[in-house]
Amino acid sequence: MVTKMSEIKTTFSGIDFSKYSSKVSEFVDELTSRANKQGHFLNWVNLPKEQLKRVDELYQMVETFKKQTNATKLSVMGIGGSKHTVEHMLGINGLNINHDKVEFYSDVDSISLERFLTRLNHDVTTSNFMIASKSGSTFETKDGFLRVKQMLIDAYKSQGQSEEDAKKSAAKHFIAVTDANSEKSELRRTSIEENWLGDLYIHDDVGGRFSAFDDHALFTLIYAGMKKEDMISLLNAAQEISTLSLSKDLEENDALKEGIFWADAKLNGIEASVHQYMGSMFENTVYWHAQMQNESVKDTLKQVAKVPDAMHHSAEAHFNPANKLVFALTVPTDKGVCSENAEAYIGALTKSYEVTGAFFREDVETSALGLTPAAAGALTQLRAYATVYQEIVQAVMTGKQLPDVLDSVLQPHVEFYKKNLKGGVVVPGRISK
Repeated sequence: MVTKMSEIKTTFSGIDFSKYSSKVSEFVDELTSRANKQGHFLNWVNLPKEQLKRVDELYQMVETFKKQTNATKLSVMGIGGSKHTVEHMLGINGLNINHDKVEFYSDVDSISLERFLTRLNHDVTTSNFMIASKSGSTFETKDGFLRVKQMLIDAYKSQGQSEEDAKKSAAKHFIAVTDANSEKSELRRTSIEENWLGDLYIHDDVGGRFSAFDDHALFTLIYAGMKKEDMISLLNAAQEISTLSLSKDLEENDALKEGIFWADAKLNGIEASVHQYMGSMFENTVYWHAQMQNESVKDTLKQVAKVPDAMHHSAEAHFNPANKLVFALTVPTDKGVCSENAEAYIGALTKSYEVTGAFFREDVETSALGLTPAAAGALTQLRAYATVYQEIVQAVMTGKQLPDVLDSVLQPHVEFYKKNLKGGVVVPGRISK
């Protein structure tokens, strides 16, 4: 069975969708009834459409940010969805390939900090810094931010500026992506008090892993050189997926099909699954998709990997008859000098997986260095919908009552380790002696 939407063609095998056809309306109604409702963490459904209204504003903000410091790089400081979504979007859009526009820092150890500073040639004034945290008090992010802030102040003081002027010069290097409400966000209060540039938001009811179209990702894409027409194409395609993914016509709703595909495996006792991406543009997509899997599906039994380099060692497990798995493969349309061998390789994987278990293959349209902007937008929004649909399908087919807020959009268990960071034992940003 082959379906096509936007710039993605999906081919399914080994699964009988007719078993689910009578429930399609129920699946879609369940998601639709919650979408964009306060407290349901599904505001990403129409986020691309809302962000289209802000494109000019975001481009102007990037231009102003660059001019006020003349910094050559943007360093993104954030963890989880504040980092992985951005890396994913840069990679599939063919941006920052030489790592000359954007750096990332999300660690707390001394060696990682030293490596980060080395990439900046130990001159923090050559970079602007986007601090991304919904609460504004995320431990890992705050630790890095406070260290860099002091380094900037020290750098400007060494140039002869007074303490007060050095603080003002340092403040020009920062922009906050956080809750709009200063009562909720410590970072927003800092941004206001220190007169940081602009207003970037982590929108309400948009969880980190679902935030690939939120301000931190779009701002970074612009900083890395995405053309405005490409940004518009990306957002329009993502919103098109939202329309198709709420359709009750299963033939055009690939997000629901993918959700059914993964749910069907679970319902048939197949716990382990595989989703592979082909090519270097997907290096960081793998991290983002793994985050989506771990936080939403809440198990670690899906292998998300990039091929070809993961294929040889994976094959021993994938094609061992003792292991029962289902498979997915996302491949770029190859129009270049390697196309003949690439197609042969993809063909071998496709044939092997089709005879081993249930399988779907996505063929995604490409540009010179990545996906087309439309394909990038479509693929990214498709992942979010398919993840949520998996939970809905499993619950409906087993007669299980769904919770008031879907488990797939919440992450309550992360507080388990956060509790152990409290109590003043560790001071974020402290320069250890």
